[in-house]
Amino acid sequence: MILDVGQQIRIADFFVIVTGSNKKQLQTIADEISRSLKEKGYKKKTIEGYEAGSWICIDYDDVIIHLFQEEARRYYDLEFLWSDAPRVEWQRASA
Repeated sequence: MILDVGQQIRIADFFVIVTGSNKKQLQTIADEISRSLKEKGYKKKTIEGYEAGSWICIDYDDVIIHLFQEEARRYYDLEFLWSDAPRVEWQRASA
């Protein structure tokens, strides 16, 4: 899910929210996002929660990526907290 939070907060324009099954899957997703965006010239500001692996947060300034295991996603419920933020339709980039 992608939330356009730019009108609600100043720290980012978008939250990307992803769910994974387990710690290893989330770490692999985080690694792939980091690798792919680095290849495109984007530099991450910080990454938090990688070792614990239930909620990994990757900060790219205007975009903050939240990777959750299912239980953590339900617990923190960012979709509810930011329910007034518009949803952005996700589209796969062409190869």
